[in-house]
Amino acid sequence: MRISRLVTGTALVMVLAVTAGCGNRAGQPVETPSANEILDEIDIEKGRRARSRSTIWDLFRAREDAGQVGAVNKYIWNASLETLDFLPVQSVDPFTGVITTGYGTPPGGGRAYRATIYVSDPALDARSLNIALMTNAGPAPEATVRAIEDAILTRARQLRAQDGRI
Repeated sequence: MRISRLVTGTALVMVLAVTAGCGNRAGQPVETPSANEILDEIDIEKGRRARSRSTIWDLFRAREDAGQVGAVNKYIWNASLETLDFLPVQSVDPFTGVITTGYGTPPGGGRAYRATIYVSDPALDARSLNIALMTNAGPAPEATVRAIEDAILTRARQLRAQDGRI
C-alpha cells in the first residue's frame, strides 16, 4: 500500500511539472514570427532564394514592364481614351481597368453611343480589351463593337511602336 501511494504521488508530481511547463512564463508575451519571416524560411528550406522585401523607394525604381499601369496595359488604356474621345468620360479607374462614358455622337454620325471599356490584363492582346457599347435603343450592333475594338487595338499598337522608338 505504501508503494502504491509512492507511485501515485510521483506520477502526480510529474503531471504537475509537465503541466506547469506548458504555461506562459509569468505573463510574458509569446513572440511569433511575421508572415514574411515564415515564408522566407519556407523558401530557404525548399532551396529557393529568399523573397525580396519592397520598400517605399521601389516606387522610384524602373519597372520591368513600362507598359503596365496598375493592372492594365497603358497602351490599350490610352488608345481607348483617344479613340473614343467624342464620348464624355464619366469615370475612370486605371487600377481596375474600367472606363465609363456618357452618351455622345461620333463625328459624322447620327446615333448616340455610350461605352464601358474594361481593360482586364496588362498584356497588349485582344483578349485584354472588353467593350460594352450601348445606343438609346439598346445594345449596339456586334459589327460596330468589333470595329471599335479593332480601332483601339490598332491605336494601342501604334502607341507601343512610337514608345519603342524613343
